[in-house]
Amino acid sequence: MSPPTTQAPLLAFTESQMVKFVRAQRWPDYRATQIMRWLYQRRVRTITDMTDLPLHTRVLLAQSTSVGRSHNPTVISSQDGTRKLLFNLDDGMTIESVLIPDDERLTLCVSTQVGCQLDCSFCLTGRMGLKRNLKLHEIIDQVLTAQDLLKADERMTNLVFMGMGEPLANLDMLKAAVVGLTNKPWGLGWSRRRITVSTAGLASRLREVAGLGVNLAVSLNATTEEQRRELMPAASELATLKTLLAACRRYPLASHQRLTFEYVLLAGVNDQPSHARRLVQLLKGIRCMVNLIPFNEFPGSRFRRPSEQSVLQFQSILRDAGLDAFVRKSRGRDVLGACGQLGNLIAGPLLQP
Repeated sequence: MSPPTTQAPLLAFTESQMVKFVRAQRWPDYRATQIMRWLYQRRVRTITDMTDLPLHTRVLLAQSTSVGRSHNPTVISSQDGTRKLLFNLDDGMTIESVLIPDDERLTLCVSTQVGCQLDCSFCLTGRMGLKRNLKLHEIIDQVLTAQDLLKADERMTNLVFMGMGEPLANLDMLKAAVVGLTNKPWGLGWSRRRITVSTAGLASRLREVAGLGVNLAVSLNATTEEQRRELMPAASELATLKTLLAACRRYPLASHQRLTFEYVLLAGVNDQPSHARRLVQLLKGIRCMVNLIPFNEFPGSRFRRPSEQSVLQFQSILRDAGLDAFVRKSRGRDVLGACGQLGNLIAGPLLQP
């Protein structure tokens, strides 16, 4: 990292960068931990509020840095309790994250890019194209701000990197974010078992995810090379279905882990019994579970949501073959907050749940 410039966001610093910065000011090393605790654990928004730092230290710090928190996001609430958070970034761009309630769980879906470089045909975010990668402070701020918005009786239980963008295409920032989220002395102390990273299939980078110790979800959505090229052309260019599944078979799983495969069901496209039987064959020998996601419609899409009967029949074929298959509940569809609906249609016509 280059030396901090005027108003450099402190939340963009990794621990080693913070130590280097503190030493450059000729401050004691423990100041780095103090600052990091204020940022992560106390969710401070102004340097003035870092009250265990001497006043002159705060004054000097404020001259060259800022905390790096966003202004209050716009919150759009769904009828089912889902909350979509719209963040305005410093350069005028917008990202979205989603708080999803589900029984005893409260999951935050986090974005890693503005838009996405992958053009999956069933995903609204892909229509935006890639604007840019998010910086570390822009990723962490989504989590901190969501915590600020929780009610007194609420507690976030899970984090999923399944929002806007392909997480493995912004791998360095993803790694740094996971460190900050899981660090206990100064970070948020999250268990890695409660963090899931999703990928549309960047096979060459799967091993680096394994080193993070988090859960991995692979977006599959097709059972033949031809179909995957049609549905996920950019992802297919990066890795064929055969290459991706070979990488999944090599993926080093801890004893408590298994891979998750995400499969978006599109009416009349990939939701037939023959597709289910092929999926069984593709996943044979991989310790995994399958999340079936009935397509969440959005304006202008050529795809349709399959019938409940088709979804249950598909699930039954997988289960009869010994696969753990679950149908993902669609949350926040009425505010375009469900899987595949995050994008720049926030002012457009909303769908009925």
